[in-house]
Amino acid sequence: MSWFESLILGLVQGLTEFLPVSSSAHLRLTAAFSGWEDPGAAFTAITQIGTETAVLIYFRKDIGRILLAWSKSLTNKAMRRDHDAQMGWLVIVGSIPIGVLGLTLKEQIEGPFRDLRLTATMLIVVGIIIGIADRLAARDEAGGRHRAAKQRKELQDLNVRDGLIFGLCQSAALIPGVSRSGATISGGLFMGYNREAAARYSFLLAIPAVLASGLFELKDAMETGGTDWGPTIFATIIAFVSGYAVIAWFMKFISTKSFMPFVWYRIALGILIIVLVATGALSPDAGEPAH
Repeated sequence: MSWFESLILGLVQGLTEFLPVSSSAHLRLTAAFSGWEDPGAAFTAITQIGTETAVLIYFRKDIGRILLAWSKSLTNKAMRRDHDAQMGWLVIVGSIPIGVLGLTLKEQIEGPFRDLRLTATMLIVVGIIIGIADRLAARDEAGGRHRAAKQRKELQDLNVRDGLIFGLCQSAALIPGVSRSGATISGGLFMGYNREAAARYSFLLAIPAVLASGLFELKDAMETGGTDWGPTIFATIIAFVSGYAVIAWFMKFISTKSFMPFVWYRIALGILIIVLVATGALSPDAGEPAH
């Protein structure tokens, strides 16, 4: 991997990680459109350490408060009723599905799941799901002529059942094209949570999953060798810087704006990929144009 490739792929990772458009799909597609080799699932997982570091810094006050309350709840029964302590347990509970499925489906994640035809299908299907969830939330928030606006759930309303459902939605993002934020936020909207609550829990829930995946791939890369460490580390730093800027913007955007621009973008991109693969302009299995 060249330094220029790592610069572009790091930017793509940072700019798309927190948007409901699938960062793994965009890394795969950037390589395919540019005629580069597929950066692979390991590169994606390692560079995500950069974007999750941005989450740690952006939500540092929330995370510090949750960790402190959670650690106290281990020995203090009274603290177990504290919302922050409960949130710590709920992040653990919500991380179980992706942990189990990530280990179980490791070979598929690194192989068949990276087929561009599957990526395109997921971009379109999940895009439609996000659009439906967005419309339902907008209807509740706006009300209508014959119905009052409906109060949507806050993070304080989160329970174990909902945490597990959030976690199952997040695990769908193991397939490129789904989008971790898109799947978890739309899942939250379907369960009746408001946009900001769904987004905040989505980002908190991603921290243990992404860091564990990145560190696991990092260990494997160090043991097996063959990794271009300079460009990979450079891409991770670029992903951190660009990712921090995006998350700050997205948290403001999501509280008042519709997801529909992302929905139409996903559908259009999915259709374009299907056309390019069908006409032979792109190979579905390799990160370079078909000949």
